[in-house]
Amino acid sequence: MKNKFLFLGIAAALFTACESDDTADIVINDNSVVNNTTNNTSGDDTDPDATAVNLSGVYTEDLTLDPAIEYTITGPVLMASGTTLTIPAGMTVRAQPVGVNAYIAIQQGAQINANGTASEPIVLTSNSSNPASGDWGGLVICGRAPINSTADGSTDTATSEVGGLSYGGNTAADNSGTIRYVRIEYAGGAIDGNAELNGLSAYAVGSGTTMDFIQVYEGSDDGFEFFGGTVNASHLVVVNSEDDSIDWTEGFTGTLTDVYVQHGASHDKAFECDGYNTDFSNETGTFSAPNVTNVTVVGADDGSEAIRLRAGTQGIFTNVVVTDFDEAFDLDGDMGDNPTGQGVIDDLLNVIDVTFNNVTTTLKNDTGFTFAESDFISGVGNGTGTDVATWGAGWTVGIN
Repeated sequence: MKNKFLFLGIAAALFTACESDDTADIVINDNSVVNNTTNNTSGDDTDPDATAVNLSGVYTEDLTLDPAIEYTITGPVLMASGTTLTIPAGMTVRAQPVGVNAYIAIQQGAQINANGTASEPIVLTSNSSNPASGDWGGLVICGRAPINSTADGSTDTATSEVGGLSYGGNTAADNSGTIRYVRIEYAGGAIDGNAELNGLSAYAVGSGTTMDFIQVYEGSDDGFEFFGGTVNASHLVVVNSEDDSIDWTEGFTGTLTDVYVQHGASHDKAFECDGYNTDFSNETGTFSAPNVTNVTVVGADDGSEAIRLRAGTQGIFTNVVVTDFDEAFDLDGDMGDNPTGQGVIDDLLNVIDVTFNNVTTTLKNDTGFTFAESDFISGVGNGTGTDVATWGAGWTVGIN
């Protein structure tokens, strides 16, 4: 999912867009103009004797959840700048199955403190007695790290499609808090099948943020999507995502370390990676360029495609195992604004140490550039992937 609302200059024009190529429309907020917002919902005013509490609205004070209380997300939960949402280890927070109308958003300047453990993970899930993908919207984090859809070094921001939330800026080390040992289930709700959220939507999240040991399970859109930013995320699990499991765009330059993807019956790509948002423009002239290390991708053996790299994306994949796919790597681009192949030639996009199991085509080159497969892939047979059986034990579900 890469659709957004866009505001251009001082005047704001709100609209919804969904393109067939599933790339984003961008709205730019000109931050030379002060936009004042009034929040009408205060912080935690929970009845001290309550045993069940509904959560929704804009929280302008810190919100700390109580393990003795059953919480239900009934609408958007928006943490305002300067606040912190704290979820203790071992808690389960449920959301009403109202699709994209229920989600948790950590806005720019706010933080989340969701610090679970392997024995006491935090679970964000559906409140349905028969849960299904897309029951709710998932977790949204908005930071102030750079995106390439705004001018280099500017404080202008883009705006998310769902919720109209601002993200982006020039603070690479921005800190949106800690998400650790968290499982997000049955998320990815949509509006009319167009405006969608993911399991975890990371909008311009900075490197000061901790994202470690996180699973997205049975989501209807992407598992993790990184809209620019510099966050270094590790120990990520995606099981049965119906769209892409890992997605990046808008100049994402963080790291992804120890990633396990497992396809179910309904799925798209394991990775779908864009250098920039092709529905807008590449204002900085730079491209996404993360380092991705220790990756295991298990397909459904149905002739699908594992990793699509396009729109000029760069990135170094190291220690990869790809199992049960028709195509392992599909590179798309051209010799103009989408020079994915140039990244290969310049050693800015390649795969080091990879093992293919039951893969028909290891590389499909649709970039317009000519290069040998060995220019892109080296160390075939040397990949061992990630040891999810060890680090995923006790807190993940659904792994074969």
